[in-house]
Amino acid sequence: MRDFYEKVFQLLTKSEVEFIVVGGVSAVLQGAPIVTRDLDICFRRTPENLRKLAEALAPLQPTLRNFPPDLPFVFDERALGLGTNFTLMIGNEELDLLGDMIAIGGYEQLIKAADLMEVAGMAIYVLPLNKLIATKRAAGRPKDLATIPLLEATLATKSQQIPPAHDTTPGQ
Repeated sequence: MRDFYEKVFQLLTKSEVEFIVVGGVSAVLQGAPIVTRDLDICFRRTPENLRKLAEALAPLQPTLRNFPPDLPFVFDERALGLGTNFTLMIGNEELDLLGDMIAIGGYEQLIKAADLMEVAGMAIYVLPLNKLIATKRAAGRPKDLATIPLLEATLATKSQQIPPAHDTTPGQ
């Protein structure tokens, strides 16, 4: 899966798409010991960003997940503009495009709290663990509720980490 999300990140960053990694992959990137099956991206819903997003992902030929394969679907900026959240398949991989997330809002609200991380040499915005916990708690699905203790433990561990002290010995 790592190759998949790095490929998606490369396409999105190259096309200057405004997005935030949310969901399980954001937790994994922050050190949470969980397993995830999909990549969740929260995207800015401006016409320009919808165009960039559609153009960036079009070469991967996304299809709708859990819909009949013969259902007509064109992945373009118009389709993205008509909906909010999309569950897609790209080959055997799952990609969720989220214009809005339960309990925490959309891109405009999330970007203010997002953490900038380096992932495979790219600067990527990632949803902080406390926001991820809030959305999982609000969703209330058993699989989301089951991960909350691991996310809370990871958050507690991260908040207890103290950066190494700099050597201030004179002459060093």
